[in-house]
Amino acid sequence: MPFHLRLDHRCSPSQPPLHSPFPHRTLSPTLPQPFTSEIPLNNQKRPRTNLTMSSSDSTVNGVYCGTGGGANSYFHLRVASIFIIMATSGFGALFPVLSKRTRWLDAHLPDALFQTAKYFGSGVIIATAFIHLLSPAMAELGSPCLSAAWQDYPYALGICLISIFSIFIVELVAFRWGTAKLAKIGLSHDAHGHDIGQHASHAAHGPEMGVPSTSSVTGSVTMFADGGSEKDGQISRAEDIESGSSHLESVSDSPLAQIIGIGILEFGVLLHSILIGLTLAVDPNFKVLFVVLVFHQMFEGLGVGSRLAFMRLSPQYSYIPLVGACLYALTTPVGIAAGLGVRTTYNPNGPTASIVSGVLDAFSSGILIYTGLVELMAHEFVFNREMIESSNAKLCWALGCMMLGASLMALLGRWA
Repeated sequence: MPFHLRLDHRCSPSQPPLHSPFPHRTLSPTLPQPFTSEIPLNNQKRPRTNLTMSSSDSTVNGVYCGTGGGANSYFHLRVASIFIIMATSGFGALFPVLSKRTRWLDAHLPDALFQTAKYFGSGVIIATAFIHLLSPAMAELGSPCLSAAWQDYPYALGICLISIFSIFIVELVAFRWGTAKLAKIGLSHDAHGHDIGQHASHAAHGPEMGVPSTSSVTGSVTMFADGGSEKDGQISRAEDIESGSSHLESVSDSPLAQIIGIGILEFGVLLHSILIGLTLAVDPNFKVLFVVLVFHQMFEGLGVGSRLAFMRLSPQYSYIPLVGACLYALTTPVGIAAGLGVRTTYNPNGPTASIVSGVLDAFSSGILIYTGLVELMAHEFVFNREMIESSNAKLCWALGCMMLGASLMALLGRWA
């Protein structure tokens, strides 16, 4: 009884209850409350995620996060998928490259087919960046299996933004370095040792293609100096401006600039290919994903291969398109083989796998977004003299091919 009277004296019913240092929690005047791990986040209670994962307990706060070791179903078909995916990827990437290098195929296949493949592939790459990379990255880095800190900020979009600026800075520095290097040697010769004419797009063929050489431009300037008319002076100044812009175009069309551009594209695609290979090897819904990835890899390979085929390189760099196409054909099978090797322990839904895959997908999406919008769309349609001077029918046809490739790739995102 004395104990009861002492407790009433310390905390009478008329006094307000003691407040806990934890928000939305009050301490009872007579009974202690157990500690809780609930913390406020954006004015809402969010349970702190337990990152301890085991095969016996594969759920976090009621959310299934997988256990790994469930990829033994369809094992023989998973092994066969290594070679099937390699064949379809290789066909998509190597067909445009080999067709442009084989005289018989280059002579019998219409040029419109290669142009269709090029614009179709551009649409595929753009859709891949948004539908197959950025969207999964947002889902992976926002997974409920991760800690609450990952839910506080759209990290996938932030990483994508960092990737875009990083690739832009790399290309800008390389462009300025190439400009300085060409200026140092006088901008007088191209990769084959020929004089650079007015149109940089034909620089690889030299003056023998009918493009005026430097001597012809010099001759026109000399005529103006000897007493030409004001009209001739305006023409000469226009030629000087066009010649200056063509010098900059020659830098962007130089082998170094082309190698950097296709290298950036290839890097983003290869990261994506390895990750989808790992996913295919351990995914329980193997059949549906396998069928979708067959077309996915073939369409994406067509986009990469068409870009490799249209590279204008000197003979010393002629092997680069073949190497790039073969690398693309091998990356997804390598990812599948690695996934089969760790299928009993690898958990694609676990916290570590979600973070690694989400970060790489977000970074790759930034690479492909920059490449697709700047290199493939802007350079092919806005800054391409041939496309600007072409008919409306050809322009609509090229846009239709690009949108068809983007639409089909976006449709495949419904299943993969």
